Amino acid sequence: MDEIYRLDTLSEAQRRAMARLGAAFAREGVALFLVGGSVRDLLLGRAARDLDFATDAPPALIRRAAERAGATAVYTANERFATVAMTVEGVTLEITSFRGPGGPARDDGDPLDALRADLALRDFTINAMALELRADATVAPIDPFDGRIDLCQRTIRGVEDPRARLAEDPLRALRAVRFAAELDFLIEPATEAAVVAHAPALGRVSPERIGAELGRLLLAPGAVAGLHQFERLGLLRETLPELAPLVEFEAEGSKDLWTHTRQVVGRTPPRLAVRWAALLHDVAKPRTYGVQGGEVHFFGHEALGARIARQALARLRLERDLADGICRLVELHGRPTQYDDDWTDGGVRRLMLEAGPWLDDLLDLARADVTSGRPQAQRRAQGRIDALAARCRQLVAEQELARLQSPLDGVQLMALFDRPPGPWIKPLKEHLRELVIDGRLAPDDVAGATAEARRWMAERPPP
Repeated sequence: MDEIYRLDTLSEAQRRAMARLGAAFAREGVALFLVGGSVRDLLLGRAARDLDFATDAPPALIRRAAERAGATAVYTANERFATVAMTVEGVTLEITSFRGPGGPARDDGDPLDALRADLALRDFTINAMALELRADATVAPIDPFDGRIDLCQRTIRGVEDPRARLAEDPLRALRAVRFAAELDFLIEPATEAAVVAHAPALGRVSPERIGAELGRLLLAPGAVAGLHQFERLGLLRETLPELAPLVEFEAEGSKDLWTHTRQVVGRTPPRLAVRWAALLHDVAKPRTYGVQGGEVHFFGHEALGARIARQALARLRLERDLADGICRLVELHGRPTQYDDDWTDGGVRRLMLEAGPWLDDLLDLARADVTSGRPQAQRRAQGRIDALAARCRQLVAEQELARLQSPLDGVQLMALFDRPPGPWIKPLKEHLRELVIDGRLAPDDVAGATAEARRWMAERPPP
């Protein structure tokens, strides 16, 4: 399978950066290897977003070789793992000294042995492959744990001993599910058992890392299946316990809330705010369930859900603006389906102002939330949302048109030319407005409009 190792999906800048680094490290007499996810992505024919390298050189030598390669912005990215970050050919990348027994290889050591020890500490076989960069800009594949076979068999497998790999970093339990959802792979049984066994240890992982990994899972193409595994393997209760009542909820007359939640996630566009909001939009329904007149209701679940969501997102330490947007979407998610032609322009504008920059996400969430099994009910709800979206576009267009006016009004023009009201004002204002519409005059360019008005009037004889 060596012929699969092509660099077709690398950008030209990435290829140049790799060639320069390979030559520079060869001149220093040390080996350099492209490792991890970038190798996996190259094998899958995907663009490699991040280039990560490993070497038998210590950090000081990494810096020297990097400078020979013309690297800029060289700095220590991770002291614990001896990682040096830099920019080469405009590409930001990281180079890490080998991990494992002995760290970087000694002068008499074989760098391939040190590389194998480094790869043995990585999470999954598909991430434990490497390409050796050579001075002639060619690459050589290194795959000691049959990662290419697992790629072909679409399998997530822990390196050597899955339990040991997950014990080293319990977040790998969540990463296994995320990779399966992202790549449409299956987790093999021994690794799946290790995920279940190490789910409780996620409490030792920093909340930021968990939040970031959950975000990646939500954006994965297989997010719906991934969320099912996320709950089935015991990860949900350890990372998002707020959703546990949703999973366990059973009540006569109510839909399966967890199934519905996963469906809504899958029906939303892969944007982080709306995917998070879809996951949390019904989080308060178990607490607000009631029956009135034979009808099931969840009064107030939107407002309570926003409060629960805020607590969960604060614990996971999501970026504040993103968390605010998610909570706003949760609180407003039921409003678009209540839209009616009787709504005033003021009422629509108020909803637009409440949604702020998240309006498109709100409308997408509302559309995704319509999962009724009755086609007629679906059509009615979707029709209301579409009508609201059209009304919002109309109001925005009208607001834009209102701004496209002459920078000078009639009173200002009369003062400018010391003339009384009369039919001379309208054509002048229309002329200035046309210049604004064409983009030749800014709506607030009073000075430019004054000069143009004087020119325009000078070319016309007085009445």
